[in-house]
Amino acid sequence: MAHDPLRELPAVSRLLAHPRTERLLVRFNREYVVQGCRDILDELRSALSEGHAIDPSALEAESILAALESRIGEAHGVALQRVVNATGTVLHTNLGRALLPEAAVEAVLRAATQPVDLEYDLSRGERGKREQAIEELLVEITGAEAATVVNNNAAAVLLALNTLADGKEVIVSRGELIEIGGAFRIPEIMTRSGAILKEVGTTNRTHPADYESAISERTGLLLKVHTSNYRIVGFVAEAGLPDLVAIGRKHQIPVMEDLGSGALIDLTQYGVPKEPVVAERIAFGADIVTFSGDKVLGGPQAGLVVGTAALVNQISRNPLHRAVRCGKLTIAALEATLRLYRESANITNDIPALKAFTRPLADIEATARRALPALKKVLGPDFCLSVQDATSQMGSGALPTDEIPTKVIVVEHDRLGPNRIAERFRQARPPIIGRIHNERFLLDARTIFDPDDLVPNWGDGARDLPERLPLRRH
Repeated sequence: MAHDPLRELPAVSRLLAHPRTERLLVRFNREYVVQGCRDILDELRSALSEGHAIDPSALEAESILAALESRIGEAHGVALQRVVNATGTVLHTNLGRALLPEAAVEAVLRAATQPVDLEYDLSRGERGKREQAIEELLVEITGAEAATVVNNNAAAVLLALNTLADGKEVIVSRGELIEIGGAFRIPEIMTRSGAILKEVGTTNRTHPADYESAISERTGLLLKVHTSNYRIVGFVAEAGLPDLVAIGRKHQIPVMEDLGSGALIDLTQYGVPKEPVVAERIAFGADIVTFSGDKVLGGPQAGLVVGTAALVNQISRNPLHRAVRCGKLTIAALEATLRLYRESANITNDIPALKAFTRPLADIEATARRALPALKKVLGPDFCLSVQDATSQMGSGALPTDEIPTKVIVVEHDRLGPNRIAERFRQARPPIIGRIHNERFLLDARTIFDPDDLVPNWGDGARDLPERLPLRRH
C-alpha cells in the first residue's frame, strides 16, 4: 500500500491527552484549545491534499502542540498595543488622541474596580443623575446655565439638532458644511437628525444679511460650525457668532455653535495659537455650544453640550440621549479632568495634551539630543542622524493652518529609503511611529519625554538595522 501521510496525523483526542495540552488547559478553556487543535490539523490536511511537501516531524503531536502554543501565545495579547508617538501630531486620531491625566487614570481604575455612585444620590438614598458632577463643573468653568455629556461630539451635534430642529430648517453657511474624519458630514448628520438644511452664502463669503434673508416661519435654528480641520483664506467673509446671536435674538431663534474641538482655557497665554474658548462663545450669547472631550480639552472621548437651561434640559430629555450616553469610565475620567481645570495650580503640567502643546523648545531639543547616542549605537555607523528644526501640529482638527516649532531627529541612510526605515521602526517593541517629510524619516520629540522611547528595540538581539533589511535603493 502507498504511504499516506494523512494517516499519520494524530486524532484530537490524542492531542488532548498529551502533557503539553494539560498545561494549556490550566490557562484556557477546553473548547478554545480543541478548536485550536482542529484548526492546525485542518491546515495540515489541506496542505497534504494539495501535494505540498511537509517534514514528517511536523505531523507529530509534539510539533502540532508546539505550533498551537505559539499560535495561542500570539493571539493571547490584546489587540491594542502601546506605540511611541513621534509623528509630531499631538492629538493623533489614529493613535488615540489625548493622553489622560494621572488623576483621570486613577479615577477610571477606581470606577472599574469598585462600585461607585454613578446614578445614586447618597444624600437622599435614591436614584440620582448620571452626569450631575459633570454638569456642575462645566457650568462653573464655562459660565453656561446648564450642561450635559454624551459619548462623542458627533453624537452631541446629532442629538442637539434632533432636539431643537426636527422637521425644521437649520440655516448654516455653505463655507461651514464640513466633513471630518470617519465620513462625518454636517449635511448628512443634519438629515439623520430630522432637521432640514438651509444653505446660505457661498463657499468663501457669507454675510449676516444672508442669514437674515433666509429666515422664515420654518426656521428652527441658526447653526455655526467651527471649521476646525481647514481654513479658507483670501477673498473671504463670514458672519461671526455675535452677528448670529443678534439675528437670533431679533427673530427669537436659538443659535448653536459646534466647535468640534474647543478649549476651556486661552492657550495664547502659553504661546500657543488661539483655539476657540468655550466660555467666550457662551459670553457671546450662543444658546448651545458643542465640543469634544478628547481633543484640546485633553480628557476622554466625549461630546459636551453647554448652553441655556431651557435648551439643555430639552436635549437631556430626548430619548436619544440614553442611546448615546457615557459609561462610568468616561464619566470618571471626564470629571477628574474637569476638576483639574477648576483646581490645578499648574494646568499645563497636569494635562498631558496641554503639556505637549506648551513644551519649551529647549526642552524638546534636549530630549532629542539625549536620545542620539543610544540611537546611533542601535542603528549602526551606516546611518546619518541629526537634530533639526521642524514644526509640530496640534491635530484632530485643531488649528489646521497653525504649526508649533519643534525639534526632530532626521534618520537617513544612503541605500534605504524613508519608507523602509519607517517600516522597520514600526516593527520595534513598542512600535515607534514617526513621519516622512521631504523624502526623509523624522522622529519628532515634542511628545517624547523619555529619550529611550526613541530607541528601537526589536527584541531578538539583532540591533544592526542595515543587516536586517535588504539594501534597496528607493
